[in-house]
Amino acid sequence: MFDDKSILITGGSGSFGKMYVRTILERYKPSRLIIYSRDELKQFEMQQVYNDPCMRYFIGDVRDRDRLIQATTDVDFIIHAAALKQVPAAEYNPMECIRTNVHGAENVIQAALANNVDKVIALSTDKAANPINLYGATKLASDKLFVAANNMAGRHRTQFAVVRYGNVVGSRGSVVPFFQGLIDRGAGSLPITDVAMTRFWISLQQGVDFVLKNFERMNGGEIFVPKIPSVRIVDLARAMAPDLDQHVVGIRPGEKLHEIMCPADDSHLTLEFYDHYVLTPTIKFFKGDVDYKLNRIGEVGAPVRPGFEYNSGANDVFMNTDQISDFNAVALARGA
Repeated sequence: MFDDKSILITGGSGSFGKMYVRTILERYKPSRLIIYSRDELKQFEMQQVYNDPCMRYFIGDVRDRDRLIQATTDVDFIIHAAALKQVPAAEYNPMECIRTNVHGAENVIQAALANNVDKVIALSTDKAANPINLYGATKLASDKLFVAANNMAGRHRTQFAVVRYGNVVGSRGSVVPFFQGLIDRGAGSLPITDVAMTRFWISLQQGVDFVLKNFERMNGGEIFVPKIPSVRIVDLARAMAPDLDQHVVGIRPGEKLHEIMCPADDSHLTLEFYDHYVLTPTIKFFKGDVDYKLNRIGEVGAPVRPGFEYNSGANDVFMNTDQISDFNAVALARGA
């Protein structure tokens, strides 16, 4: 569905954007593939690798609505990946996080509507479910904006949806490169926030594939959540450095022991499909009722049991140390 189409990705010079571009160029022939981001150095470095004739590199910030409207002219699809994502940084710089993650989301919506974009998918995070930190709260607000935007569309054809998933192996600022840096520098032990801590685990390629598939699935208004395994942080550290000791440093400001992607309070809105969940909108759309149990590619979902919660600590699937090692090796090799 992306052949001869114009696609824009905000925050496109980040980890997700690079994998997304690589995947699109391998599988499709878009007419334009636009990287919209504010870091000229990252764009320059990315251009050395991805310089297909369809590529366009636009300097711009999602805080700048006029620039976004200009950049999205004649665009068919938008992936909104731009965000301030570091939990401690958001706690110490709350207004900056709000300006990018909340006001930026509104600007993407307005730009998409102004240019009659076909479909928009915004990337979210497990931290947006029952948030306890500012980053998660801003992403929950962003999720709500993108869902409600389907009502704002009116006669516009534009549809909006959200993709929510967990920790991405090897992404910038994540725990794997942090641990690897300590190992490479000869650390005597690895810091563990809490011995009971768990996280959902997904590769960049899996994240990109899930987003691409949901452009086909979406009716508009969904929050898509993939079924993915969990890891225990102590097992991750052991998989990466089996001979190193571990020391507990305590949970950082705004950090959770376990992550949630489908809250129990939303169980009455949650549908289970074969390989993913869908959180349906809390509001009714003016365009009429949508049967979210049947998506655009014919997949059928069913309501989850009352009180169901998709929690990394109570997941049905956990990786052991060997599985973590194998998974990380494949994920990092693909993401290199």
